[in-house]
Amino acid sequence: MTPEDVLDEFRSAGALLEGHFILSSGLHSPVFLQKMFVFQDPARTERVCRALAQKIRETYGEVDYVVSPAIGGIVPGYETARHLGCKAIFVERENGVFALRRGFAIPEDARVVMVEDIVTTGLSSRECLAALREHPGRILGAACLIDRSGGRADLGVPLVSLVKLDIPAYPADKLPPELAALPAVKPGSRNITT
Repeated sequence: MTPEDVLDEFRSAGALLEGHFILSSGLHSPVFLQKMFVFQDPARTERVCRALAQKIRETYGEVDYVVSPAIGGIVPGYETARHLGCKAIFVERENGVFALRRGFAIPEDARVVMVEDIVTTGLSSRECLAALREHPGRILGAACLIDRSGGRADLGVPLVSLVKLDIPAYPADKLPPELAALPAVKPGSRNITT
């Protein structure tokens, strides 16, 4: 699957939105990738995650565990793990910090890849990886469907993606006038607490 094929999946699902969006990172952007429009279609999700699993296998070799950050990473993590033939688990926030819960554990010597949906600044990915470092197992690297940082997000481990985009994102106090003129919408899930 080429990067353009992946973007076509997002376009066809109505998941490539334009307007004024406040991202999970707190940055503002004229483009939002509403991946849940992709994930509501099992066949579409299967296609993009099969491609991600292939790229993970080519880059990292065999994988024992895919670990994803809740909420957005759960669906692509599970489906990618299915294609890798490995376990899929996730971290979720406990007192504001990502942790493995629900009895999830990573055995010693397990080969682990962190799978995300979209990477912008890499904050959620870094938080997820920090939680994984508290457990045995060997972190091989990270993977995502779309890296909207254009390859600039530093996760502290290698990152593979199906698509690298350089979509502008701005702090609230540095908005271009045309973006500031539009009402802002915050569709992300970072501040959801359980």
